[in-house]
Amino acid sequence: MSLDVDVAGRQVLITDCTPATIATISSLLAAGARVSVRAGELTTSVRDLVERGLIAHVPDADPAAFDVVLKTRAVAAPAPPSGRGEVVLVGGGIGDPDLITVAGLHELRSAEVVVHDRLAPLALLEGLSAELIDVGKIPRGEFTPQERINQVLIEHAAAGRKVVRLKGGDSFVFGRGGEEWLACAEAGIGVRTVPGISSAIAAAELAGVPVTHRGLSQGFTVVSGHVAPGDPRGDLDWAALARTGTTLVILMGVGTLPKICATLIEHGLSPDTPAITVADAGLPSMRTIRAPLAEIAATVEREGLGAPAVTIIGAVAGLRLE
Repeated sequence: MSLDVDVAGRQVLITDCTPATIATISSLLAAGARVSVRAGELTTSVRDLVERGLIAHVPDADPAAFDVVLKTRAVAAPAPPSGRGEVVLVGGGIGDPDLITVAGLHELRSAEVVVHDRLAPLALLEGLSAELIDVGKIPRGEFTPQERINQVLIEHAAAGRKVVRLKGGDSFVFGRGGEEWLACAEAGIGVRTVPGISSAIAAAELAGVPVTHRGLSQGFTVVSGHVAPGDPRGDLDWAALARTGTTLVILMGVGTLPKICATLIEHGLSPDTPAITVADAGLPSMRTIRAPLAEIAATVEREGLGAPAVTIIGAVAGLRLE
């Protein structure tokens, strides 16, 4: 988005909500604007920003009360088939549009269809001629079933279009990229992948924490906290994790953090082990909380940190590279 006015600190109202609206909102937030949306119906990714408190949904807003009023561009019509279709799985990094790879940006700009997550660098969708399809998944809320996402990728590629599946982080790190690859391959669709920067490393780094550091940690272990310890759906050995001596990086673990911390302490990890939780890493809304392992979950809840967030546990979390 290109504006001739400085929107930092200004009240901006967007009067509609199309698949392109999320890109405009992301650009405005990056520029420091205070954004409200008037549309009655919201896309998944826009609703996610509302629920995270990053924008406001005001269906009866008076445009006269705002500094800037915008209407997003019309939804692009599907591009005609260009030939043999394919799917490119692009890891977009952690949300900051400057942190996508050059190769990922090239693939995105040449796409005819972009199927995106809510945590992808959505500001980069602005100005694309591609059809935009939002398949975001809100934790414990609205989501597009994975089977439907696979079907969308296959349908558009089978019609001869270049489809970019744009994800936050890296497609193969808790991104279900492997499942999408297999589904496309089984349907006879060609697939390529472009790696992305994973929050498993980047969230800690942006908070001034190296996941490894000489004399403190010789390795790091990344796990999903989506399923709490003791849940029959989980297969992680939390007792073994407590004894690894490596930095522990917990993704998707805000809701289960109290149980995770208690289990690690139960299996021998010191309650005084340094920990840090980083929310919205790489975004203007990024927040960090530091506390000992025994206190980090309660501190995160008290301070109101929500998903997406990464928790780093280990001696390195006690460093302050600021």
